[in-house]
Amino acid sequence: MVRQLGELENEVMTRVWQWNRPVTVREVLEDLLRERELAYTTVMTVMDKLFQKGWLRREQEGRAFRYEPVSSREAYTAALMNEAWATSDNPAAALVHFFGMMSPEQQEALRDALRVAAPPPVEASSEQSTSDEQSTDAGVDVTTEASGASSTDPADGDIGAQPRAGTR
Repeated sequence: MVRQLGELENEVMTRVWQWNRPVTVREVLEDLLRERELAYTTVMTVMDKLFQKGWLRREQEGRAFRYEPVSSREAYTAALMNEAWATSDNPAAALVHFFGMMSPEQQEALRDALRVAAPPPVEASSEQSTSDEQSTDAGVDVTTEASGASSTDPADGDIGAQPRAGTR
């Protein structure tokens, strides 16, 4: 189970992710001090807890440790999104609502991601309708359903009740 990072944990991880190199507690502290007053031991404790939780790895260098992220911010975000999505009783409807909240730029980023991550399209059989051929590999037409142009109301729970053959 992935937990959302706390406020100070997030501030620490943001720096570690952005710097993209092994960092010391002192480096993180000095950067954090530009925004708020913190003790060295507070940052050291937070970084140790992030290590114990598996978000950071560390290597001893002299008397200090150098910390680096175990995974990327994007992987963390994806894990949070996946966990939130898994709590839905109707994942397809949850996705339709999520798509409806996206800006045009976010929708385009999703389309780009689907082109990269989606498996090659399966040739359509003669039994599939034209509307099936126009939908994405994920079985949801982002541009149509997210804009509310779909004839099925996502709130009624019918979206995705019958997955199409060859999609999941």
